[in-house]
Amino acid sequence: MVKWNKLFAVLILVSLLLAGCGGGDPVPDGDQPFRIAVVTPSAINDLAFSQSIYDAMVKIQQAMGGSSEMEFVISDSMFVVDDAGAAIRDYASQGYDLIIAHGSQYGGVLQEIAPDFPNVSFAWGTTVDTFGLPNIFAYEARSEQGGYVNGVIAGALTESNIVGVVGPIETGDAKLYVDGFVAGVRAQNPNAQVNVNWIGSFSDVALASEAAQTHINAGADVMAGTAQMVVGAIGVAKDNGVLWIGTQASQTSLAPDIVVANQIYDWSGILLEIIELVQAGTLGGRFFEITLANDGLYLEYNEAFDLPAEVRQLADQTVQDIISGAIVVEP
Repeated sequence: MVKWNKLFAVLILVSLLLAGCGGGDPVPDGDQPFRIAVVTPSAINDLAFSQSIYDAMVKIQQAMGGSSEMEFVISDSMFVVDDAGAAIRDYASQGYDLIIAHGSQYGGVLQEIAPDFPNVSFAWGTTVDTFGLPNIFAYEARSEQGGYVNGVIAGALTESNIVGVVGPIETGDAKLYVDGFVAGVRAQNPNAQVNVNWIGSFSDVALASEAAQTHINAGADVMAGTAQMVVGAIGVAKDNGVLWIGTQASQTSLAPDIVVANQIYDWSGILLEIIELVQAGTLGGRFFEITLANDGLYLEYNEAFDLPAEVRQLADQTVQDIISGAIVVEP
């Protein structure tokens, strides 16, 4: 009898506890962090495209109050699109609040996956295409703007009047950047010859190195390029004492003696806007751009490089003229 009385008492206690918690229903936790998953085509320390999104994630986490408010995970080096698609689907199945497919090559798989998870928000770039889906955001870098500024710097610094550009694939923000850079060189120095070599790859470091050597053999004394493969080109530039002007992320650490300046991508501003929309219930259907005017793009000088004051002043004025509309860089 004693045992039954004890068991009865325990059952009463459990029932009271459940009643106090709303019965058997789970207690909603309003303190859950906002969860973001990111898929990138290259390593997060590539000093280029993938590092730009990683740096933005760190900045956003700090802005939102730390990991207790925002958590993020990154699957990097997802160059194979099928592997990226599997990762995106897995993150969606886990219920992440926002999944970022950071690469224009991911559009096809995202278009297939997003309709299967209508309550999950997705974002991808660089593009302005949401595919008309209500749970996809798109984002673009107006890289032709900083490209133009970098081109002005190159046009002012070249002594041989030959400038080389190592391009990856002629698409997306890479094409925008190269077109802007070429326009900037020609505007500043009509006598300069700009040689552009598209190597057909975002990641082939060896091909980028070969292209850089070809430019140097042709007399280039200033070079530029875009995408993660440029580490090869920068190495060749360093070995030959040729100036380099970077983009996407800071490349100064690779060759502080020859890197002049970098156009930096800062995705944090537009991604914070996207997060606020998702939290308010809008899961997609809009596109965003980073520009010089909204500080998503900005020019970082290598302070270890002895850039003539008049060239720096010229570059700063060019930035202001683009922001004001005095200079219009056609995409």
